[in-house]
Amino acid sequence: MSDPAGVNVAGVTAWFGEHVPEAVAPLHFDLVAGGRSNLTFGVTDADGKKWVLRRPPMSHVLASAHDMGREYRLIHALQDTPVPVPKSIGLCKDDDVNGAPFYVMEFVEGTIVRDAETADKVFTRGQRQHAGESIVDTLAAIHAVDLKAVGLDDLARHEGYVERQLKRWHSQFQASAAENKREVPVIDEMHAFLASRIPEQGPAAIVHGDYRLDNCMIADDGSVAAVLDWELCTLGDPLADMGLLMVYWNEASDTMSALPTSPTAVDGFPTRAELKQRYAAATGRDVAELDFYVAFGYWKLACILEGVFARYAHGAMGNDGAAFEGFGQQVINLGEMAKATARNL
Repeated sequence: MSDPAGVNVAGVTAWFGEHVPEAVAPLHFDLVAGGRSNLTFGVTDADGKKWVLRRPPMSHVLASAHDMGREYRLIHALQDTPVPVPKSIGLCKDDDVNGAPFYVMEFVEGTIVRDAETADKVFTRGQRQHAGESIVDTLAAIHAVDLKAVGLDDLARHEGYVERQLKRWHSQFQASAAENKREVPVIDEMHAFLASRIPEQGPAAIVHGDYRLDNCMIADDGSVAAVLDWELCTLGDPLADMGLLMVYWNEASDTMSALPTSPTAVDGFPTRAELKQRYAAATGRDVAELDFYVAFGYWKLACILEGVFARYAHGAMGNDGAAFEGFGQQVINLGEMAKATARNL
């Protein structure tokens, strides 16, 4: 049997033998569905023990993205904080082992809620309510981490987060759009608008960068068992995380959504207004300008999806069965949603 795309079975098995002595060969690797950037594999040994392996896309890697060492550093630093993260196992920087750096972390039991059917069948109404509350409380815990105490004070610049993000994502959007041989004027228009309306940033905090329900592992009782997918994490304005959570958090009455599925529209999940109120109470932060960060969240997601669109089109994301043709139109939709939200500013 041939190796799965993205895994050199012999090389990774040898690495496990040296760094994860409890693993019993042979190892079996399964691409975890749902990832749209870094590749995530479930690893199962001959005794049924499980781990998770993360590596970059196999090609078409954008500058400054997909840094395995940075992602591993974050998870490792948060091990002994109130933020639930998987236990860090090891980082491999040697490209000869698997063609690119990768890291391994523990497998956390729970459910990733990507669609309404899962939310409805796996959890009760009360558990869905608890999940929403736990999502906010966990985000508050992330933003409360003492940067110096966990050794992350030098992870990135503290000031000018939104300015840096606007520059970074607009640059990457332009590169991806050029590869896709198309123009999306609303993205350029919203970049100019947002750059002219940036709120004053308070003290820097950890910013996850892609915080949403399906980037968390949810335990049976509805609590967050682990926060996943830290590849976009940096330091900066914590309200950017809250704004993006609002982008992803659909309600039953919404006519458009940022994601193809809307698990949070199922009865029981708190409303966006309730999440906003809970976050303000948990953190003491002023959320009066949250609409700016929501608009920024729509725009940023559009820029990211343009890159995903390019990577799928060039075959860099492996074969997880996901269709990618709709990403191009969704980029435009997200730009229009950012524009509509900006009318409230």
